[in-house]
Parts: sequence; structure tokens; C-alpha cells
Amino acid sequence: MFDNVIPEKRPPAHMAMDSGMKVLVLFGTRPEVIKLAPVIRELRKKQFETVVVSSSQHKQLLKPFLKALDVEVDFDLKVMTKDQSPTGVCARILSRFDSVLEAESPDLVLVQGDTTTTLAGAMAAFNRRIPIGHIEAGLRSGNIMSPFPEEMNRRLVSQMATFHFAATEKNRRSLLEENVPSEKIFVTGNPIVDSLRTMLKTLSPSPDIAELIKSTEGKKRLLLTTHRRESFGSTMTENLKVIRDFIERRRNTCLFFPVHPNPNVKDVAEEILGGKERIYLLEPLDYADFLALMKSSWLIVSDSGGVQEEAPTLGKPLLVIRENTERPEAIRAGVSKLIGPGPGPLKNLLDENYSVDTWIKSVREVENPFGDGRSAARIVRIIEEKLATKEMQTRNIQRSLF
Repeated sequence: MFDNVIPEKRPPAHMAMDSGMKVLVLFGTRPEVIKLAPVIRELRKKQFETVVVSSSQHKQLLKPFLKALDVEVDFDLKVMTKDQSPTGVCARILSRFDSVLEAESPDLVLVQGDTTTTLAGAMAAFNRRIPIGHIEAGLRSGNIMSPFPEEMNRRLVSQMATFHFAATEKNRRSLLEENVPSEKIFVTGNPIVDSLRTMLKTLSPSPDIAELIKSTEGKKRLLLTTHRRESFGSTMTENLKVIRDFIERRRNTCLFFPVHPNPNVKDVAEEILGGKERIYLLEPLDYADFLALMKSSWLIVSDSGGVQEEAPTLGKPLLVIRENTERPEAIRAGVSKLIGPGPGPLKNLLDENYSVDTWIKSVREVENPFGDGRSAARIVRIIEEKLATKEMQTRNIQRSLF
């Protein structure tokens, strides 16, 4: 029935006691589970029957984060394959997730962000007339081809969603410009801040990472992450060469680079950075280790959307190696700087901030534009209110007749 879905027995704590309502939460990548973990905890705290589904779009990257964030998966769709394409992932999720929806019949499906898992999950729920809550709604870069395919994914999900949980007021305005009804949009902040604050209270890196940080004490530590499709090829090659040359010229610097397992990243990283002094190519890290490296860094360079949200919480300066960003709030706040096209600006900003550290020091005092750590509570309170409305009850009746 479940087409290779492996159901696991849910512990009694997942069962609803007071609400009588069932919410299904879907994720498939590392950023999704980081942001959804506090929402899952809050749903269970409020006694919703909470069904957690992983597509395993990124299986190996996801696993350590499930453990670190204490997230138990009820259904694993196991869609990941070698050399997978967005189209193939989408097709497998649609088929396998639909079986779960049929069996569980939730009152609401929650998806987050703009991954292929998010798009496929929303489509499957929409086809069954199940209401959809979209967390981190309203992000827009203004270019449907960048980031690809995420910008189109998020726009399509907005067309299907019932409730839009926007992280910022700018995200809300973007949705209003697309004629999303204002009463369906809720500015909640971003639950990544909730996750970070929880993790930082008891942060304990592994012995290997603790030793790496200790061994590089006194150096300006540069942390790099890069994995987006639009960075593949010549863009990534040139950026890595700039960073390599910067580290080689400055003896009191070093580079930490957790390398994404995608061959488009791994092969070029080894070719350009492998075997270089003071450059540490690392395997994918669990969240505690990654946060420890972020906390210890002098400067972060990344094309990651999640890192753009994490940097303000940690008070760390960030150079965004992209041509555009759907998170301009961090740039306006003064935490991030957008590099733009070509390797020249990256080189100039690295040299400039090495020589004059005024901006780097100023970031510590910036107020976080992405929230106050109470986003999950707001999201769940809204869900609680909306699922009890006559409108939602009517929609559920209509769905049962479909």
C-alpha cells in the first residue's frame, strides 16, 4: 500500500488528548528539519496528534540532525537515489506521500520553505483537498531562475497554501502583492531562531571539532558553505580559488569547509583546496558541530539561505556568494553583504575586512531581523485557532465529499 514507505510505530506521546486534531509535518532536507523541529515540539506540547514524515530527499545529511534535534520520524518515504533530479524526487514523493495522506487523513499538512519535498508535499495535499500550512512563506528573490528551482517552488506553494506563515513583514508584503488574502497571512518570525537558541543553551561539539577549534586558536577562522545549483561550475571554481589565495596570503587565517557530498561540490573542492595548509575540508557535520564552528568563526562565506538566518542569531558577519537573495532583511540590518556576480567582489571584501574590522565587530550588536525565538509558539497558536473555525470545519466536510 505504501510503495516502499516504512511506517514506524508512533509512541503514545504523539497522540492527541485534548485537541482532537491531526497535523502532518513533512520535511526532506537539513534546513527543513531544523526549522520544523520546534514546531513539532510545540504541536505535541499542545496535544495535537502529530504525524512526522521524512521524504529523505537528503538522507545522509538529514540523519544527524534528526538525532541532534530529537525528532522522531513516523514515515520515511526513502526517495533518495543516486544522481537524483528534482523531477524524479518530485514524482517519487507525490506517489509515496499520497499513500500516507490516504491512510492518515490529517486535518492540516505543514510544509516549510522551497524544496522539492515542499512542492511535492503541497501538491499531494492540495489534490486531496487537505489544508496546507506553509512555514517561511513569501520569500522572493525576484528572479524565477535564481535560486533554481527553489524560487519557482516557493511561488507555486503559495498558490496552493491555505495558511501562510511569513517570517518577516517584507515576506507578508510580497504575498499581498501576489493577491494572497491578508487574513491568510501571519507574520510569525522564523523558527530557525527557536532552534538555534535551544541548541546554544547546551552546545557541546564532538571531540574532533572541539580539538580543531582549539588547534586554530588565535587565527582568523573563515567558515565556508556552498552547495546551491547556481553555484556549480565556473562560479564555484572561481570562488574557491579566491578563498584559497586569501588563506595562502594571510598566515594568521584558516578555512573550515564542511563539504557537501554532491560531486559538483566535492570534486572541485578536493581539486582546488585539497592538501592546502590551514584549509580543513570536513565531512558533513551534525548541527552542534556546525554551530560550534559558526560561533568560533571570524567571518562566514556562504550561498545558503539558512546560514543567512543563522548568522544574525550568532552575531556573525556573512558574505553571501550569490547574485541575489530572498533574505534582504539581513543585509539591511548590516549582518550580511551580497557579493554579486564574479569573483572580484569576493576578493575585495575579504581583503577589505581583513585590513579594517569595523563591520565585523559591529555585527555583534545587530538586532535579529528574523525573530525572537517564539515563532513556533505563534505558528501553533494560529493553527489551534484556525482549525477550530467554522470555515475550516466546512472545508473538511467538503473534502470528505470529494
